[in-house]
Amino acid sequence: MDERLARLRADAGLGLQIGVLRTGGLALAVGGDRVARLLHRPWRLDPYPVYRDLRAAQIAPGGGPVRSRTGITAVATHASCAAVLRDRRFGVRLADGRRRMDEGGAGGAAAAVFEPVDLSLLTLDPPDHTRLRRLAQPAFSPHRLVEYRAVAEDVAARLLDEALARDRREGRFDLVRDLASPLPITVISALLAVPAVDRERFARWGRVLGSALDGVRSPAHARQLADSTADLRELFGGLLELRRREPGDDVVSALATAVDDGGATVDEVLALAQLLLVAGFETTTNLIGNAVRALLAEPGQWRALTGDPSLAAAAVEETLRFDPPVQLTARVAHEDTEVDGVPIRRDHGVLVLLGAAGRDPAAHRDPDRFDVRRARTSAHLAFSSGAHYCLGAPLARLEAEVALRLLAERAPRLRVAGRAVPRVATVLRGPLRFPVSAGA
Repeated sequence: MDERLARLRADAGLGLQIGVLRTGGLALAVGGDRVARLLHRPWRLDPYPVYRDLRAAQIAPGGGPVRSRTGITAVATHASCAAVLRDRRFGVRLADGRRRMDEGGAGGAAAAVFEPVDLSLLTLDPPDHTRLRRLAQPAFSPHRLVEYRAVAEDVAARLLDEALARDRREGRFDLVRDLASPLPITVISALLAVPAVDRERFARWGRVLGSALDGVRSPAHARQLADSTADLRELFGGLLELRRREPGDDVVSALATAVDDGGATVDEVLALAQLLLVAGFETTTNLIGNAVRALLAEPGQWRALTGDPSLAAAAVEETLRFDPPVQLTARVAHEDTEVDGVPIRRDHGVLVLLGAAGRDPAAHRDPDRFDVRRARTSAHLAFSSGAHYCLGAPLARLEAEVALRLLAERAPRLRVAGRAVPRVATVLRGPLRFPVSAGA
């Protein structure tokens, strides 16, 4: 086993046991275990019926959070998901600060399965989480967002020019390949002041790291993940050293200053840069893909947007509620507690089903209908809540809004032009390929 793979195994802990969980869980899924079904086809291709059943079981008399025979407890109502995310008795690590249990156990499995690599803020609790979040916060200030909007609009316009030219030549273009993927890659590269890099390589690194959120599937997947992580560490390590010698007005320069001042270690900064790439790329790509898929599935909704492109921001929010790019997250109890009257033991993991919360009729009227003019009655949880609320949420919203507005303005006759290929995953949801055409 080479050094990179050994490091990955050390970081992943029980995350590498996802294959074992899936192997045993398939029989449970076929037998009706609804939590296990979220890990397996065909259910995870469309998890919303499973979420509906989990919500019904949770609110039934004598019900509560559903305990799977896999050892995982899941919450599926909007109220319970929000409560767990905001409750300081829950965190993302074990109560003693470890990421994993050296001995087995359901709590360790549930906590680690969906976070097998070091993604900085996602795998830290206060006070380290607070310290590093404070370092990254200036990257998403209102002043910075104005700059990023200008970059996003320029990049999106250029990408759409190329996509529409391809459409005229070939009769269609791929929404993901030609717009939804390269847009956030280019913007996050500008945010981090990354030198010119092959965007296909960047996209591949992002896809591999994003796929690891579902756990490591096999030794081959582990090696692929180790290689991508090593490539990213080499890229950002070199960039960090450059910015320590020649600081600029960018995020990595600010992080380099923090290293020199003793506010962060080199490893912490490299993990934070890795997180910004994955969170800033995969999430936004899926958000744009899910939004266009939902809009084109309901012609009246697409007509509403093309008739009033200023509805693009509302369409983004409706997508985040209706079909969010991140479907679930995990929390660990730091003390013996309870959720909806059901005891949760210290160090036991809880799955928080964000996608289920968005379709809860107790929080959203007629929740299975996509409506860009929806009156908001409850906040969605697509960007989590509490201490781990997504730091990059304003940037993801901005990029998706720019993409939808430009599509509505410049391709009002947009239509599906072939079979979309879905991502087969549990945590991240969105199309891998999505052929569309702007029409004559």
